[in-house]
Amino acid sequence: MRTCAFIERSQNVVFQGFTGSGKTYLRSAIAKAACQHRDRAHYIRMPDLEQDWLAATDKAGGKEKFLRKYSSYSLLVLDEWLLDTPTENLRSMLLELLERRYDTVSTVFCTQYAQKNWHTRLGGDVHADAIMDRIVHRTIWIETGTSNHA
Repeated sequence: MRTCAFIERSQNVVFQGFTGSGKTYLRSAIAKAACQHRDRAHYIRMPDLEQDWLAATDKAGGKEKFLRKYSSYSLLVLDEWLLDTPTENLRSMLLELLERRYDTVSTVFCTQYAQKNWHTRLGGDVHADAIMDRIVHRTIWIETGTSNHA
């Protein structure tokens, strides 16, 4: 991970584990390493991404500008992935964003939920199918632990 070879291969990374299991430390270390390798990295919590999206939808050309911005980072770190069940509007945006990022740049997902729960949390419909399809095939899965006790 420290060499950021996964970014060169346009792979994603999922850190899955309970609160206190090291996800924050790992995502910070990866983002720092990416910056040291001169990759453009950006960290955002899902609630903040949703707020940015809602603000963008109120402006002329805002949706496209938002998607271009978040598609352009070599590494996008999405913290609190699926902590809250996304609305239909947010799922549509996630599908478009992940489609634009697919096979060209890397995304890190930090979540408490195992992959088996993602489809249901994403709404269990065709949007969920499509979003999952853009994530699962080119992803390194790292379980950070089942307990927050060292």
